[in-house]
Amino acid sequence: MENAWQRFKQNVPLRRFVVLLVIIALLYEMRAMMNTILLTFIFTYLVVHLIRLVQRHIPKIPSGVIVSITYILILLCLYFAVTIYLPMLVKQISKMFKSVLAFYESDSMTGIMRYVSRYVNRNELVTQAKTGMSVMMKTLTSVGTLTVSIFMSLILSFFYTIELKKMNEFSNLFVKSGIFKWFFEDVRYFGRKFTNTFGVVLEAQFFIALCNTALTMICLAFMKMPQIIALGLMVFILSLIPVAGVIISLIPLSIVGYSVGGIRYVIYIFIMIMIIHAVEAYVLNPKFMASKTELPIFYTFLVLLVAEHFWGTWGLIVGVPIFTFFLDVLGIKPTKKSKKKAVLK
Repeated sequence: MENAWQRFKQNVPLRRFVVLLVIIALLYEMRAMMNTILLTFIFTYLVVHLIRLVQRHIPKIPSGVIVSITYILILLCLYFAVTIYLPMLVKQISKMFKSVLAFYESDSMTGIMRYVSRYVNRNELVTQAKTGMSVMMKTLTSVGTLTVSIFMSLILSFFYTIELKKMNEFSNLFVKSGIFKWFFEDVRYFGRKFTNTFGVVLEAQFFIALCNTALTMICLAFMKMPQIIALGLMVFILSLIPVAGVIISLIPLSIVGYSVGGIRYVIYIFIMIMIIHAVEAYVLNPKFMASKTELPIFYTFLVLLVAEHFWGTWGLIVGVPIFTFFLDVLGIKPTKKSKKKAVLK
């Protein structure tokens, strides 16, 4: 029995496979906390990345000072967002919904709706309305849950980054432990792999989303579209979905554009989205992704479909980074390492 245990510990591929299964099982048991876990990782990754960036140019500044200033700025931004921009956003979203309703109540849509109503049972419409109300209630509940998750993630990431050096020293003690030393070594191995793939790809997608949102809002401003802030927020959220996000945003933008300027604005928005999609595909992806994934578009869409089925909205955002992580672990297609030093150890 002891010889079998020793052979197991010396068989590194088998040992790491078992450790990976244990990690997946633990995450599955903690799936109710997945929002908090993912958001904590994202916030921690970005803040630690900021610490490394600042200290590269100003080596003498303590990490605690950088973290304190960062989170003070975050709190100030949240305060101004809640007190100033949230009412403005709610007002613009309500106007956007009114524009969409006006589109559906227009003369061109009235005839279509009459034609459709001939073939749709009234009871079926009532059932669909009830389903829509239940979805709305679930959405409101999920928004409240997500708010709590964001708040908890900010607190956890703050305590991690404010004691970054102490956290790294304490974490290294696990690797130096006795009987389970090999287990924590493998956990550290997967942690570094995960940071190098998931963190880097997600960070790149975040900057791509910012660029897409900025370009879209500039174009919408030239078109004198209403509710630019609300539309910009929608474009930013959808742009976090690789490849498909920009195309998905075409539908709501076209509806609002039609309600404002008719079919002419729909054509303008279609041309705008195609140009922005080309900029993302041929300029932003090569620059920010730095050829880290190089996934074919077919695989990207396939991963998004499967990830959305299993993880919902989160799957659209983290599906591609997680798939890239598994490719790296399996040695199918190693992710090219970033020139920057991994920030989470």
